[in-house]
Amino acid sequence: MQLDQLLQQRLQARREASLYRQRGLTDSPQGPVRKLAGQSFLNFSSNDYLGLAADTRIADAMIHAVRTQGVGSGASHLTAGHTQAHQQLEDALAVFTGRERALVFGCGYMANLGVITALMAAGDAVFQDRLNHASLLDAGRLSGARFSRFGHLDYALLDAQLHRSRANHQLVVTDGVFSMDGDQADLPHLADVCDAHQAWLMVDDAHGFGVLGELGGGCAEVSGLLPARVPILVGTLGKAFGTAGAFVAGSEALIETLIQFARTYIYTTALPPALAEATCLSLQLVQTEHWRRQRLAELIAQFRQGCAEAGLPLMSSATPIQPLLVGDSQRALQVSEVLRQQGIWVSAIRPPTVPVGSARLRVTLTASHTAEQVNQLLQALTSAWETVNAEY
Repeated sequence: MQLDQLLQQRLQARREASLYRQRGLTDSPQGPVRKLAGQSFLNFSSNDYLGLAADTRIADAMIHAVRTQGVGSGASHLTAGHTQAHQQLEDALAVFTGRERALVFGCGYMANLGVITALMAAGDAVFQDRLNHASLLDAGRLSGARFSRFGHLDYALLDAQLHRSRANHQLVVTDGVFSMDGDQADLPHLADVCDAHQAWLMVDDAHGFGVLGELGGGCAEVSGLLPARVPILVGTLGKAFGTAGAFVAGSEALIETLIQFARTYIYTTALPPALAEATCLSLQLVQTEHWRRQRLAELIAQFRQGCAEAGLPLMSSATPIQPLLVGDSQRALQVSEVLRQQGIWVSAIRPPTVPVGSARLRVTLTASHTAEQVNQLLQALTSAWETVNAEY
């Protein structure tokens, strides 16, 4: 069979299963209202939780840095690409997270892959929450270590798995805030389980940083755990921080080990220095503009109350990720399309991103939304839900 013929068959199968994915072409900056193919929509599909992605102060900082430092870094960090801007950002992130050091990566996928494959090898064991992000799961599989998953937030099962393990070293990995469910790991409980088995704990708090905690320090700040109990902390800069890239924070020994052995750090070009400089300003705004988290909390409460009053099957979440469970993939697509016809952009999330039978609408709220826009979403969502379910 010819390659294209085989690929067409696979694509057709995905279409027939209502799992085919398509990119929407946007014509405007990130914000609560965006243009998609020339039409304006209320945008409830963004991870720009604090509304910083289009902040003019951050944009001006990046423009100034481009003019003084150029566009590209030109090399990897270990050759000629590590600039003062990168170092300043890493130093600021270390202080922000309360760790000895931080290391900036090109993206969250590269950070997670780099950490797990650098630390684990044959004879070791990696244990992961079943609903962890794909980058974490892929890293576990590629590490060469024995890879196991435990049921979502099922720490009793994890404890049993660790008890049976005879691995040289054990690494437990979890999301801080789970990207498709919006719920949170119980880090104190998880740290207790790890301590009991001398396992290392790694937390990817991509969706918690900036959003949770008085200063936006995420799940680790809220939990109050000392750095030694969460020795490997990962975050991304393209969500609440509004820029791009990712970082790992931890001890001096951890960061030096990653510089020596993390292949996704060693063998890739460094982020543009202007991006690092702009992110330094973003980090300051995350910590000082508390009103953003306050407004976000108010909008989350408003939305959840409205869904409860309308009888919509909203999943349990106290974060900006508010999933509306639909179940069937085709029905999720239909609800999303009816919303689109009303000028509301909410993405339908389907397998394999979520388990089979748990297709959903992933509503995300940001500090840039208004109460009136959330009310408009609630009205449209209630109407779309009734329209689609009347067909079944």
